[in-house]
Amino acid sequence: MTERRRVVVTGVGAVTPLATGAERSWQRLLKGESGVGLITRFDATGFKTRIAAELKDFAPEDFIEKKKIRRTDPFIHYALAATAMAVEDARLTIDEHNAERVGVVVGTCIGGMTMYERNLDVLADEGSDKISPFFITGFIPNMALAEIAIAYGVKGPSQCVVTACATGGNAIGDAFRHIQYGEADVMIAGGAEAYIRPVGIAGLARMGALSSRNDEPTRASRPFDKDRDGFVMGEGAGILILEELESALRRGATIYGEVLGYATNIDGYHITEADSANQARCIRTALRDAALAPEQVDYVNAHGTSTPSNDRSETAALKLAFGDHARKLAISSNKSMIGHLLAGAGAVEAIFTLLTMRDSMVPPTINLETPDPECDLDYVPNVARPMQVNTAISESFGFGGSNAVVALGKFQG
Repeated sequence: MTERRRVVVTGVGAVTPLATGAERSWQRLLKGESGVGLITRFDATGFKTRIAAELKDFAPEDFIEKKKIRRTDPFIHYALAATAMAVEDARLTIDEHNAERVGVVVGTCIGGMTMYERNLDVLADEGSDKISPFFITGFIPNMALAEIAIAYGVKGPSQCVVTACATGGNAIGDAFRHIQYGEADVMIAGGAEAYIRPVGIAGLARMGALSSRNDEPTRASRPFDKDRDGFVMGEGAGILILEELESALRRGATIYGEVLGYATNIDGYHITEADSANQARCIRTALRDAALAPEQVDYVNAHGTSTPSNDRSETAALKLAFGDHARKLAISSNKSMIGHLLAGAGAVEAIFTLLTMRDSMVPPTINLETPDPECDLDYVPNVARPMQVNTAISESFGFGGSNAVVALGKFQG
């Protein structure tokens, strides 16, 4: 078998409920600041859940021409903006000399719900002739990666990943494989979501997935806490530039870290309840792929949704996967501050994991005030922790039992 090539991360970009930009979001994350508040996207009066983690300072016109803004959904805006920041951060030039060796894997759970709702209203109120001619190309899931490819002239491998909450992790992992096996030298990878819409919030609330702590928005997302009552919907995007090591070194690129391994599987068990044993298998498979012993992992960026059953299942999975070492791990959930970005979650959280290693600072899990007795590991409660982190995993587990685990490490030369 051909030797697998090493893959590093040379650029990152993020649009999150904390800030526009990965670095600004990271600094607020370390301070334990929450991006959760009352919903302003629409009138949520009468909704069971009236809180979400909305973008606060995002201006699409800073990244996209106005005509394209009108013709595309916000999830595409977020993806394009995060890509622009990641490409600039990587100091990456894409032209006729390398376009065929650059690819893109960007996913979304839902696609363009804003475009869909708006055109559904137009259809009902004004008739079929008034539907936007850009409706379909403005909302279907693969259009984020298509618009990225068009913007930069990308000609290489392409995928739109749709695996619910595991999407971002799967996108990074699939992009990693394309480079490992020589199909590309550079991959643009990540996920984007814009699902703070009436039908989205109502649907998730109806299934009992969302927190209804409406009077205390900033305290609503509380992974692993005994009093958690569901996740908080977030929005945004995360994009990483993955690059073959020799290519990155030739360019003199800044290297955030190395993608060491990846695994994905599906529980085949239940549409919303997790199978801890199978999640543990996914973790162990990712570690084998990375040639890591469990004892070599320092930190886990947890899926940590703040739902009663899933936090318990994830804790059980970590114990099964790591054995006694589980109690020595630092574990934290970024969702306590940014909510759940669905497809964007795994990508943004992988970026934060790389920054954890870069800065030797583990971000906290905020709102962890009364630990659940069944969630009895070290979740770095409430205050960031200085800590040397050389290896870490980022976990993403989705509805339907989709699992993705990405193993990351400090670049060792």
